[in-house]
Amino acid sequence: MNIYSQAEANTKKTWLYLLGFFLFVISVGWFMSYVLGSQIILWIAVSLSIVMSVGSYWYSDKLVLSLSHAKPAEKKDNPELYRIVENLSITAGLPLPRIFIIQDPQPNAFATGRDAKHAVVAVTTGLLLRLERVELEGVIAHELSHIGNKDMLISTIVVVLVGVIVLLANLFFRMAFFGGMGGRDDRGGGQAKIVMILIAVAFAVIAPLLAQIMKLAISRKREFLADASGALLTRYPEGLASALEKISKDPHQLKSATDALSHLYIASPFRGKEEKSWMHKLFMSHPPVEERVRALRNTRS
Repeated sequence: MNIYSQAEANTKKTWLYLLGFFLFVISVGWFMSYVLGSQIILWIAVSLSIVMSVGSYWYSDKLVLSLSHAKPAEKKDNPELYRIVENLSITAGLPLPRIFIIQDPQPNAFATGRDAKHAVVAVTTGLLLRLERVELEGVIAHELSHIGNKDMLISTIVVVLVGVIVLLANLFFRMAFFGGMGGRDDRGGGQAKIVMILIAVAFAVIAPLLAQIMKLAISRKREFLADASGALLTRYPEGLASALEKISKDPHQLKSATDALSHLYIASPFRGKEEKSWMHKLFMSHPPVEERVRALRNTRS
């Protein structure tokens, strides 16, 4: 499968992943309803799935821009950035996306939006300061490739849907401890309650982990695809390879970095914590930069 047919495959995968998340959330609701003996929990899960699926389609980009503290970029203040985005958009056959800037010294960037007509490219001030023009072109081409490959919607929606699953798991955990665990059958007395509490604890841990595994399955492959597509767009893989090396070696921590949004960026926004913190290792959503750079440089040979 080449990078062109991947775009159509990504469209199908978007709806399959959405359906998977939808069914998973409903399953969570059914399990909670069964254990706690209350059908209302299932209806809440179904309603929440529908509302959040629709809401994430229409408003997830606004949520991402708000959480990342991105502000609209003025053309008069950033003429070179606009020229690069305009030129590459024309080359890629894409509408000009809205351009946003994040005031942060760490070089990084992401794309979001529900489709090409409503796309957004956001870059940090650190990216504009640190990169040479050919490197910046490589990064912008990578982000435009996410738009062209039609994988940015699912990446943005995942932010919302993973949050829903974590919310449901947390709700179940709280209800297990504070909300009448004898709901289904109190005949087992205290022993049954202990069993249900243990199930609640296990479920509160497992559900977010399963959601995270789904997110990782989506994120890693799309980065390699966007790297290849971006290199094809600029016809200069070294520009993106050099940019990725600079981005990964920069010591600054992205102030607005969160585990929920980390997979959207061109490279992990965390610095130093990947090796030190098991939590950040768990939430790593990018292939190693060394592998991506090696793949890019191999395309020249």
